[in-house]
Amino acid sequence: MKLWNKYKVTSIPSLVFVDATTGKVVCRNGLLVVRDDPKGLEFPWGPKPFAEVVAGPLLRSNRQTTDGGALEGHFVGVYFSAHWCPPCRSLTRVLVESYQTLKEAGQKFEIVFVSADRSEESFQQYFSEMPWLAVPYSDEARRSRLNRLYGIQGIPTLILLDAEGHMITRQGRVEVLNDPECRLFPWHPRPVLELSESNAVQLHEGPCLVLFVDAEEEGELEPAKELIQPIAEKLMVKYKAKEEEMPLLFFVAGEDDMSDSLRDYTNLPEAAPLLTILDMSARAKYVRDVEEITPLVVEQFVNDFLSEKLKPEPI
Repeated sequence: MKLWNKYKVTSIPSLVFVDATTGKVVCRNGLLVVRDDPKGLEFPWGPKPFAEVVAGPLLRSNRQTTDGGALEGHFVGVYFSAHWCPPCRSLTRVLVESYQTLKEAGQKFEIVFVSADRSEESFQQYFSEMPWLAVPYSDEARRSRLNRLYGIQGIPTLILLDAEGHMITRQGRVEVLNDPECRLFPWHPRPVLELSESNAVQLHEGPCLVLFVDAEEEGELEPAKELIQPIAEKLMVKYKAKEEEMPLLFFVAGEDDMSDSLRDYTNLPEAAPLLTILDMSARAKYVRDVEEITPLVVEQFVNDFLSEKLKPEPI
């Protein structure tokens, strides 16, 4: 279960290639490697720069073509999607509005659609609804390399890159849905999130610290965020320096339907404030029962969890 969490495995079969010397991930989507390179000509399959992988003709919906040079100096969204997928179509409608908002504001932002459609005809029909660029459907090898580069395990997925091609976040879908006016663009990861219906999907991506508080209005969550934000920021800096993903996400949750549903699902008491760590993949929870929640209490709770000193309760 630790390995499932470490490598963010959400479906099987899943094959992850790791550099045994450093422990770092070489490729998350090893199944595509086996399919695309059965003779191992590209071994050891390490990640390549986005500009190198995306290089080649890119389509516009008006049937004109350009190339990867059109992306230079731009923030880029790499959009893995398909017409047959209802959540994809819903996200596309929102994403079109966000794209137009950013373009009208003069932002250097572009999107590259990487199709998972089942036919050229379906791809063309879906792409006609999009104002951005796409990898040609016929270029299956390049589409597969992009899937491999970002370890795509499900759609829709929106990967956001900075102007140098470095990843900003894998959670572009959540960011776009949570910020329709694009005020937080380019959507750098925030240390602490306010639990909502649109970002609750992240609870299933690994262990999450959730601080439940007695707050019904959005502004009332700020003191709770300020309490745990320094601990979250410290952890982000530490793992960014190690070039590793955060081992723990941080949320604050108020008194609303989403929080109630989460409490019911995980069988948590109604107490508030309540400090918890929830690990959905392992179906485990950790609860710190104290009279007062202070930064010191939170930091000790986090350190104990990361040091595997806490005893889990079943969800």
